[in-house]
Amino acid sequence: MAIVAKVIVDVPTMQTDRPFDYLVPARLESALQAGMRVWVQFGKGARKVSGMVVSVSDQSDYDGQLKPLLDVLDPAPVLDHELLKLSKWLAQTTYSFWIACMQTMLPTMLKIDAVKVAEPVKLSAGEQQKYFGTADSLAIGSLNAEQQVAVMKLAQAGKVAISYLKKDRARVKKIFYLIPQLSPEQAAAEREHVRKNAAKQLKLLTLIGEWAANNQHPALMTVEHQYGLTKPVINQAVEKGWLKLEGHETYRDPYPELQHQPLTKPLPLTPEQQTIVTQINAAVAERDPKTFLLEGVTGSGKTEVYLQVIARVLAAGQTALMLVPEIALTPQMVNRVKGRFGTHVAVMHSGLSDGEKYDEWRRIARGEAQVVVGARSAAFAPLKNIGVFIMDEEHETSYKQDSAPRYHARDVLLKRAQIHHAPVVLGSATPSLESRARAEKGVYTLLRLPHRINDQPLPPVHIVDMREAFAHGAQEDFSGPLLDALRIRLQRQEQSVLLLNRRGYSSFVMCRDCGYVAKCPNCDISLTLHMDTHTLKCHYCGHEEPIPHRCPNCGSDKIRYYGTGTQKVEAQLQQLLPDARILRMDVDTTRRKGGHARILDAFGDHQADILLGTQMIAKGLDFPDVTLVGVINADTALGLPDFRASEKTFQLLTQVSGRAGRADKPGEVFVQTFNPDHYAIQYAKRQDYEGFFRQEMAIRHRGNYPPYFYSTKIAVSHVDETQAAKAIFSLAKELREHLSDQVIMLGPTPGPIARLKNRYIYQIVLKYKHEPALAATLQHILEETQQSSRHGFLVAIDPEPLAFV
Repeated sequence: MAIVAKVIVDVPTMQTDRPFDYLVPARLESALQAGMRVWVQFGKGARKVSGMVVSVSDQSDYDGQLKPLLDVLDPAPVLDHELLKLSKWLAQTTYSFWIACMQTMLPTMLKIDAVKVAEPVKLSAGEQQKYFGTADSLAIGSLNAEQQVAVMKLAQAGKVAISYLKKDRARVKKIFYLIPQLSPEQAAAEREHVRKNAAKQLKLLTLIGEWAANNQHPALMTVEHQYGLTKPVINQAVEKGWLKLEGHETYRDPYPELQHQPLTKPLPLTPEQQTIVTQINAAVAERDPKTFLLEGVTGSGKTEVYLQVIARVLAAGQTALMLVPEIALTPQMVNRVKGRFGTHVAVMHSGLSDGEKYDEWRRIARGEAQVVVGARSAAFAPLKNIGVFIMDEEHETSYKQDSAPRYHARDVLLKRAQIHHAPVVLGSATPSLESRARAEKGVYTLLRLPHRINDQPLPPVHIVDMREAFAHGAQEDFSGPLLDALRIRLQRQEQSVLLLNRRGYSSFVMCRDCGYVAKCPNCDISLTLHMDTHTLKCHYCGHEEPIPHRCPNCGSDKIRYYGTGTQKVEAQLQQLLPDARILRMDVDTTRRKGGHARILDAFGDHQADILLGTQMIAKGLDFPDVTLVGVINADTALGLPDFRASEKTFQLLTQVSGRAGRADKPGEVFVQTFNPDHYAIQYAKRQDYEGFFRQEMAIRHRGNYPPYFYSTKIAVSHVDETQAAKAIFSLAKELREHLSDQVIMLGPTPGPIARLKNRYIYQIVLKYKHEPALAATLQHILEETQQSSRHGFLVAIDPEPLAFV
């Protein structure tokens, strides 16, 4: 009986977004399982691609002759039954290609590249020499455009054959050990036959005798470093039969410095914490997939609650999955979790190298790690028998993926919780309005930690009106009260944290004579000045150009820098407080691997008095000597055309305020603003989440916005603005025809940034409470627009978007 593999091929188009049948050769029948990657021939010609087996059957849906599978790429499935089903659900709910969802779940190193190669068939001696030299084949991707055209012409003439080779990125790290093949006596005898001036060979033979006598197998790296023996000398010894090199697989450890630290003990819980831990543990024991919303003020001990729940889950023989929002947050959280559970913990976030991600993924898949801590993509960690799902800082927008598949990690956890019959804990000092509204309706169970540990008071928050501050001689971006507070901390040898939510030196460069603003040639956005590289950069497409000394428009030398960035504030601060040691933490200073951890460790070791940064410093950081938090400009987000602007501002101010006075020393917060009476700033001053929630919900209700309505954003882009506009109006007409009149349609309008990476963007936002026809209509639009993508159109559907700007 023929065995058939149902394969999703790695060709992301609507036409190929379904399983294709392949015949399983007899030699592969016993090895093949669903969830394995395979190598197949696809379409006409010699094209070969990788694919994923989604099921194995003895029935085929195809009447013609089936192509055979060429190869199975994995010894065991890389996606288990649960994750295969989850990938299908993800594709359907995010309007994405199934293969793209599968690849999102896997580390980059499990991506198979199809390398296109040319091999000579009927070439003359001259052509052979010209194109191939002495090589048997050519990788077409390595040729320039002119050479590629020439080779393709030879292929059309039948002089060369085009084929595809698979290139697996997966590389297992190995440590090589030297195994002596001589006894001590044989090593001594060999020394007699070696030239007297071959010092390194003589030295190696002496060592081989010692290793053999003591039954030692030293590591190659150790021998190279300790004895100064080079690789060629060792290879020569292997060829002569003196030694054997034996490779042992090892894992790359992203946190080697945490390997040997002693494990921490659970802290005593407050009565409030104990009540919450008991409730969550009961749901774990009953395998009840309920969702808890843990609303706890900053410093109330949410992390200890997580750790003690995880400990209970591990004791029951289950595993735990914990998400944190930012890479910047991960080092401190990893320290806490690894400090409690040691080698049971695996870490997954984008700050790791591809090799480290691959090895951590393998540890999880093999059951060698029982706790996973990571950012958004860790939601797909291949854990088995999960007992609890935890999402810290659940309100954070970084949990939403902004490119296909556009999933929210919270939705993935809630889906997996149903499969594993495990509770979900969503924690935050400032929950998203959507989550808090679900708790109001009883969909989530609300748990509260309203007090800080040890009854430490929340720090007093001072609102500084910058309009008055400038009238009273404020210097640059610093008001008198904030500067005085910084000086006091320097005298006391205490630490301060300053938040400015904009990186770079200044926001834009403008000519004071003609009003010219330096803009990105690819995007409708002004370029940001970066003084460290002396360039203007686009933070959207990466375009970079030198700073102009004269206006390109009118020739004037009155080019000035406007707005404020972290680099500029750092320079100002150093002038105003020359004795202060300042660390800056933003995307530019944390680009290199381990950048976040290095800066936070230096600050924790008191190598700096002031930590200045963007919103990545606003949450999760816990330093006992930080007694002052300053917000340079609280209005950055308030001016954005986004209905969530007030919510984001309130959350950011509340979170950053919570960094002060977390230990025994009392804290203080200064918030500089040009809008001191705005309700988001006033509620943040009082740390009054309930008051803010009520007022913001009333505003959302009047505007028909989430959480009272669901929303979906549909965007069309094209290099020609007219074509993009025509397409969006055509889609609007189709949506009106198929959807009920209960749907509120905003647009069509140009995107908030009308041009990005040389593509013009138009969008529609749909708001609805219940719309049965929506999913089918959007799926139909996707299938239609796939045809038009050949003409340069790109259509993106974003369910429940978190960003409209």
